[in-house]
Amino acid sequence: MSVPEFRPDTGRGERVGLDEAIFCSGKTAGQIEAILREARTRGAGLLLTRLDAQRLEALSADTRAALDYDPLSRTAFFGAAHASAGTRDSRVAILSAGTSDVSAAREAQRTLAWYGEPAVEFHDVGVAGLWRLTDRLEELRRFPVMIVAAGMDAALLSVVGGLVRGCVIGLPTSVGYGVASGGRTALDAMLASCAPGLAVVNIDNGYGAACIALRVLRAFAPQA
Repeated sequence: MSVPEFRPDTGRGERVGLDEAIFCSGKTAGQIEAILREARTRGAGLLLTRLDAQRLEALSADTRAALDYDPLSRTAFFGAAHASAGTRDSRVAILSAGTSDVSAAREAQRTLAWYGEPAVEFHDVGVAGLWRLTDRLEELRRFPVMIVAAGMDAALLSVVGGLVRGCVIGLPTSVGYGVASGGRTALDAMLASCAPGLAVVNIDNGYGAACIALRVLRAFAPQA
């Protein structure tokens, strides 16, 4: 008897409020197609992450047509996203230190969008031109949750963490030369920050940063 290559966790949304996402890196086009076919039979939507252009092109034309694909974040929506909770103001700000950090930041934004949580993006506000951050500081302070995407020395997280009251989530990116070590320096710097009470996710894990933001926002929400 053959062993299935995937077993959908259909109860995850009910358990933790976050559905299973499909991490496409390392999966074949055939495996992704099979996962989507199974989801279609259940009438389920899926968030796909790390779906690169080459793997996307290997999917059938019908499957590609069924995806809302964003090449910058390498994410795709299969089926309808979760409904938003009305016309409320955005509660999450996503900051990227430089344009090179936008890919990871956009993965966070797309994950939030999948769950109907609008976010406002502030790009190229790194510490090398600190005025770009301070010019927006009063606007930023109104957000209860912020995600800060930064590579190189990742100094932006400590600066933001020392200036705002809200929940601040560090998203280290794999941006930088030499000793930046593919994001390890940024990760270590964020973990070693002297700004108190910061959360930090793994390198380039925009999806994980968004999931923390969703858990924080829901923790004190009225229960239906």
